[in-house]
Amino acid sequence: MTESSPAVPEGVRKLGRVHHVALVVRDIEASLRLWRDTLGLLVELVLPIEHDRVTIAFLPVGESKIELVQPTDDTTGVARFLASKGEGFHHVCFEVANISEALMRLEMDGVELIDSVARKGAEGPVAFVHPRSCQGVLVELIEAPGGPAWAALGY
Repeated sequence: MTESSPAVPEGVRKLGRVHHVALVVRDIEASLRLWRDTLGLLVELVLPIEHDRVTIAFLPVGESKIELVQPTDDTTGVARFLASKGEGFHHVCFEVANISEALMRLEMDGVELIDSVARKGAEGPVAFVHPRSCQGVLVELIEAPGGPAWAALGY
């Protein structure tokens, strides 16, 4: 096992498990026919997220999940992503113990944040890190269940 490079920011070294990997899809029902019916994954949740103008589905795989994300409005960032890049990988989400502390550490290390404070997500408090700071990959952080942001956001 190799040690983390000193160049890796402390906040990045403190990330927990991969909570989920998100895929943008045109049609969530068609995608479920592949992931659920053909590949045999169980569906944990299908939920419209009206404030983000998407419908999502979570399918557990081991200790992580696949998230399918279908835009429900052509004006959103997810819809623009789908129009320009097509279906496929959208972001990776890491679990952290305390999202506020993780965001503060990342910001202190010069990482560009999309969200400087946690917001309400489907499965807990979330925040996004800009792809410009992550080699072109959109990174989401989610606070572990029961963390300090849960009560603050009304979970």
